[in-house]
Amino acid sequence: MTTRRNALFVLVAMLPVAAYAAEMSHDMSQMGGMAMGDEEAVKAFEAANEKMMQGMHGMAMTGDVDKDFVTMMIPHHQGAIDMAEVVLKYGRDPQIKALAEAIVRAQETEIAEMKAWLARH
Repeated sequence: MTTRRNALFVLVAMLPVAAYAAEMSHDMSQMGGMAMGDEEAVKAFEAANEKMMQGMHGMAMTGDVDKDFVTMMIPHHQGAIDMAEVVLKYGRDPQIKALAEAIVRAQETEIAEMKAWLARH
């Protein structure tokens, strides 16, 4: 019973966070105090996010859990690449740019693996 009570407490405690996240709804256009060039980066992030979401939501489910997972993960990983490319173009922090480069390499490798898996199945 204590586990259920604790789980319920956590869920109730998370409600304000969920409500705030829903209110924000991925709209980065309200960001204030942007430096010169940041506006282009925000537009690029929004475009990358929209492309990813369309790719994930636009697919028809087959009922094959493995294929559906892999098919949805490809645009998700491509979205990570697209966002990393925004950082590589507009970012300032060398550590974050290095992270973005690593993300591009890793996600490209995983996309290739997923496409190869789909081709075999």
